[in-house]
Amino acid sequence: MANGSKVAFVTGAGQGIGEAIALRLANDGFAVAVADLNAETANKVAEKITNNGGKAFPVIVNVADRDNVFAGIQATVEKLGGLDVVVNNAGLGPTTPIDTITPEQFDKVYHVNVGGVLWGIQAAIEQFKKLGHGGKIINATSQAGVVGNPNLALYSGTKFAVRGITQVAARDLAEIGVTVNAYAPGIVRTPMMLDIAHNVGQNAGKDDEWGMQQFAKDITLKRLSEPEDVAAAVSFLAGPDSNYVTGQTIIVDGGMQFH
Repeated sequence: MANGSKVAFVTGAGQGIGEAIALRLANDGFAVAVADLNAETANKVAEKITNNGGKAFPVIVNVADRDNVFAGIQATVEKLGGLDVVVNNAGLGPTTPIDTITPEQFDKVYHVNVGGVLWGIQAAIEQFKKLGHGGKIINATSQAGVVGNPNLALYSGTKFAVRGITQVAARDLAEIGVTVNAYAPGIVRTPMMLDIAHNVGQNAGKDDEWGMQQFAKDITLKRLSEPEDVAAAVSFLAGPDSNYVTGQTIIVDGGMQFH
């Protein structure tokens, strides 16, 4: 493997939680494939890592496209010399009051949030088998994938699906040495969350702050999550300390709900 370092592939790594995960894993010693649909942001994050003495390269991936995901993971192995961890982080979170959901929205959100995870798992298995070793697959769900959130029928539905897929994959892949877990962020200060808060506020004729409070008011720790809070949990799932953990969803929401 390249310099003996482990290799991680992270989707949606151009901004928000994905960026924080890429930076954290690079800090943990991983060579990181910064996968994103947006070439500009992927390049920026990869540069941040390399300027900081880490090893990274940007890869343009549309997770809704199965061939694209396979090609991106293949490119990662060729470029970085291996693959140990795949983080299926990319996701869309549109605000969708029930009566507004369209077939186009349904297709788009499910293809990215659920399809992207399935294709990421498949592509990871293909490479782990070729490389002759196991690995770790880490999927993004959400506190909205543990309990339904208002106005988020599409998003919540996809995130519940990711938890189910994570559990099944954990059972199916244990025999080839692969663990599969998920992380469930709460209300994180990211472009996606700010967008949700804005839309929920608008729909109620209120401001963005009010929109954010609809989600944030139940946080036990009384503060919004920073992307780094989530990246810390993913660091645990990507490292050796979680080797005996599989099929689980780690909720990183500041205590919005207890399970």
